[in-house]
Amino acid sequence: MMLPSGRMWSCHWKWKRSSLLFFFALYIVCVPHSVWGCASCRLILSNPSGAFTSPCYPNDYPNSQACMWTLRAPTGYIIQITFNDFDIEEAPNCIYDALSLDNGESQTKFCGATAKGLSFNSSANEMHVSFSSDFSIQKKGFNASYIRVAVSLRNQKVVLPLTLDAHQVSVAKSVSIPELSAFTLCFEATKIGKEDTEWIAFSYSNASFTQLLSFGKAKDGYFLSISDSKCFLSNVLPVKDKEDIFTESFEQLCVVWDNSLGSVGVNFKRNYEAVPCDSTISKVIPGNGRLLLGSDQSEIASLKGDIYNFRLWNFTMNSKTLANLSCSVKGNVVDWQNDFWNIPTVALKAESNLSCDGIAYRISIVIQNVLRHPEVKVQSKVAEWLNSTFQNWNYTVYVVNISFHLSTGEDKIKVKRSLVIDQRFVIWALLIYNATNNPSLEGEVIQQKLLRNNESLDEGLRLYTVNVRQLGICAGEENPKGYQWPTISPSEYKHPCLEKQGFYASRTCHPAPNSTSSAYWGTPDLSNCSKEANEVANQILNLTGDGQTLNSANITSIVEQVRRIVNKEENIDITLGSTLMNIFSNILTSPDSDLLESSSEALKTIDELAFKIDLSSTSHVNITTRNLALGVSSLSPGTNEISNFSIGLPSNNESYFQMDFASEQMDPLASVMLPPNLLENLSQEDSVLVKRVQFTFFNKTGLFQDVETKKGTLVSYVMACSIGNITIQGLKDPVRIKIKHARSQAVHHPVCAFWDLDNGEASGFWNTSGCVTQGHSDASETVCLCNHLTHFGVLMDLQGTASQMDARNTRILTFLTYIGCGISAIFSATTLLTYVAFEKLRRDYPSKILMNLSTALLFLNLIFLLDGWITSFHVDGLCTAVAALLHFFLLATFTWMGLEAIHMYIALVKVFNTYIRRYILKFCIIGWGLPALVVSIVLASRKQNEVYGKESYGKEQGDEFCWIQDPVVFYVTCAGYFGVMFFLNFAMFIVVMVQICGRNGKRSNRTLREEVLRNLRSVVSLTFLLGMTWGFAFFAWGPLNVAFMYLFSIFNSLQGLFIFVFHCAMKENVQKQWRRHLCCGRFRLADNSDWSKTATNIIKKSSDNLGKSLSSSSIGSNSTYLTSKSKSSSTTYFKRNSHTDNVF
Repeated sequence: MMLPSGRMWSCHWKWKRSSLLFFFALYIVCVPHSVWGCASCRLILSNPSGAFTSPCYPNDYPNSQACMWTLRAPTGYIIQITFNDFDIEEAPNCIYDALSLDNGESQTKFCGATAKGLSFNSSANEMHVSFSSDFSIQKKGFNASYIRVAVSLRNQKVVLPLTLDAHQVSVAKSVSIPELSAFTLCFEATKIGKEDTEWIAFSYSNASFTQLLSFGKAKDGYFLSISDSKCFLSNVLPVKDKEDIFTESFEQLCVVWDNSLGSVGVNFKRNYEAVPCDSTISKVIPGNGRLLLGSDQSEIASLKGDIYNFRLWNFTMNSKTLANLSCSVKGNVVDWQNDFWNIPTVALKAESNLSCDGIAYRISIVIQNVLRHPEVKVQSKVAEWLNSTFQNWNYTVYVVNISFHLSTGEDKIKVKRSLVIDQRFVIWALLIYNATNNPSLEGEVIQQKLLRNNESLDEGLRLYTVNVRQLGICAGEENPKGYQWPTISPSEYKHPCLEKQGFYASRTCHPAPNSTSSAYWGTPDLSNCSKEANEVANQILNLTGDGQTLNSANITSIVEQVRRIVNKEENIDITLGSTLMNIFSNILTSPDSDLLESSSEALKTIDELAFKIDLSSTSHVNITTRNLALGVSSLSPGTNEISNFSIGLPSNNESYFQMDFASEQMDPLASVMLPPNLLENLSQEDSVLVKRVQFTFFNKTGLFQDVETKKGTLVSYVMACSIGNITIQGLKDPVRIKIKHARSQAVHHPVCAFWDLDNGEASGFWNTSGCVTQGHSDASETVCLCNHLTHFGVLMDLQGTASQMDARNTRILTFLTYIGCGISAIFSATTLLTYVAFEKLRRDYPSKILMNLSTALLFLNLIFLLDGWITSFHVDGLCTAVAALLHFFLLATFTWMGLEAIHMYIALVKVFNTYIRRYILKFCIIGWGLPALVVSIVLASRKQNEVYGKESYGKEQGDEFCWIQDPVVFYVTCAGYFGVMFFLNFAMFIVVMVQICGRNGKRSNRTLREEVLRNLRSVVSLTFLLGMTWGFAFFAWGPLNVAFMYLFSIFNSLQGLFIFVFHCAMKENVQKQWRRHLCCGRFRLADNSDWSKTATNIIKKSSDNLGKSLSSSSIGSNSTYLTSKSKSSSTTYFKRNSHTDNVF
């Protein structure tokens, strides 16, 4: 039989209906075809112009298409594609059928009719268009045309490659470099980043890669290398710390050399100087070498930036010629044109603001708004019309700087025999024409193009007049001194600030309003150079934000920079003030040890900042941050009315704190009541200076570290108050300060003190002079009376254990605890998974109790590890939940350790005639229910934020933890609860060990050494199982505090590991289950192996295994003590396990 395609197939079968179906299927599969008769849709298109369509266009495209068109053009051209028709299935995010356009920089998806009539340009000389359809719903598709558009190299810069690879930018092979005995070389360059590294901007070498000419930067400075001589240009181009001659804006550099003079001329920023280089006298640069942009060596990298307008002449130019060098002067050896270069597509990038980017035209249009459209709509429609008018044109032009102005005159026109008054808009636009590779463009041609496209304007808009003129250029000049502005066409130019690294001055070249051949410079804008405080402050704020780690040196540097800003500014507005306060707030999250060095300077800067806050437009300024708050209130001259101040938590989440200058809040964190006669005894000079009162509240107190006198521990927040910039002391009526304690606790002997910075101490200290404690103080707050104004705080004579720990020991203990808890969590999980995976292991009571204990330990360790991280989010509700969960699992761990002890007592002491129905169920109710009951009662009896919340530990203010805040709750539900469980477990531990030692002592077939080791293992395993190591907490007092804290942290954080070792890994039945199911090869235990083949010795070994049947470990063995569950009998019996050596 012969298929229609002409291919021969020989087949033999009976003529049946099924054969016809087979024949048809074979035709479908074997005959070559393309998209069911439609044109191929995976093509490479490289013609100067053309078109392509979706499959089967204008009919519906088929299902399941995957098409790709690659459009390519030679270097120096871009591709412009226009969708003449476009209809693809529409869906959100084009998830079904879609056309994807990749212009070389970004990828965009289209569907529906969105792309119809639109044009798109590639960023380089290649564009990719892909089309895909799914299995349902077909549409008409699309019809697209494309053209090749010449792009001058004058409108493109080169991004220098950073590595020696195939993407090197070099002079074309058709360009021959002659032998040079003199040259002038000019180029523009930028540099990204401020790294002080070595680099090379260009290099010229021979066939053996010997460098003949290059310019770059080395450790000793900028250099020009000629043959084997290196001329350093430090006199002209000095090296500055972390500052390069090239910045983010293009700067032109020209170098001139003549072998007869032995000197190098450098023209940079309109300044020309000659540098002697005698070693180059009579030298000649050989010809026919290879000129690269960037480095051709692996030892030194390329300039990290861009190069533009690289030109080379084989003669020298004088300083006057270089000063007036324009873009029209072409290099006679190498010029910045496509024919001279071989540039990979990835290295080219078109920009519209380059110094030689084209000819500028000023377009002035008057539009009549006949139907009185809203001004916004007119602007949108006219801008759209202008841009669409010049698309798909033979000239490469683009529109920039469109501005709209409502005309003052109105004309009356007749519309259907009625008079209406139309509205006119004057539109000014700047049109840039890239003329290098295209014919000349006259203004009249642009005008006619706009007039012919008048019909495409929106209904109700009419083109009234059009005026087009070519613009001139602004000549280069210096204004003010040191700021050199280059020769450019009308546009904005940015110049680096002379004294402010990273900031730029700007100046605009404006087109002249009437002249057709000139332009003029606007006034230089040097505001960024002289008023950089906000930008600098924002940069510093970013350096101190969340996730940034600051050490002592960083903080000192930041405080110094903020101090400079504050000292320089005469008035600080609320924006700058808020930024600076946020900087200090972020700094306060650092460890106290890192804040110590700069604390004094920081406090003085905060005071100066408060004094300079601008109050010209308001009487009060409130600035609140996470850890710091500032309130400033103005005072009328000569008045004795003084504002009081209070600060508390906000009623909503709009700010961190809520301030009140009139009256005291209901439950403030701090409040200051100033006496009415505060200003009565001021001198006349001081009275004039009193214009404001400042209040500062410190939520974090790391700036107040008394390392010298150590008179007490700071237990409250810190509140500061000052009047203007004067010192007030010796008051007849004291200032009343009420301050909340940072933690609700019974403060023994509270002492009111102020922070003394003027008594010779480096960072200050707490001074109690002039301050007394009022009797209205309680556990949550203290009231102080002081006869002067400064920073106030409350001290406690008796320090807590955690706060006595120094920073070094706190860090070490934290590290050990986290490592231990991580290990404990892993092995607790391993123990739990082992018993869950192997059903035979969890048949007895001890194993089930162990599983519950391991579960409590696992979650206790996991929540503990996550607690500090969760605290950093500063979400109160989340912190409360974490603290409550940590409390619950801690109590659950204590409870299950106690239940382990109770089970041992039942198993060993009350061995016979003991039957408990639903034994494990009752244990679970107690083990999980009792902790849940305690936590529920705590939550129900007190406000959540009073019981659980962020708690500080150690002396570091940055060390916070979500835990119990109320000391009564802690001592009752944690310390008391644990005390009961500990003494119960200790009693059971003694009883069990007496029983084990008594039974083992009666055996005569073991040596004394074996008995000692056996008993020792029992002691160690029971110690960790019953939580005896938690008892180290009772001895962490006085001189033994640190030692027992280390023992407590190490042994308790590793409890899960020790339980795994003694009560899981060392058990024979666990080992055999592992070997049977997890091992392979010779380590695998055969499936027909039975470890219960020695059942004849049950009675003999029952006594021996008494000590091995107590718990899930059974002290290193496997036991299954069982009691009868029959309701009719309470007789104790023994049940043989799968291993006869483990019965009780």
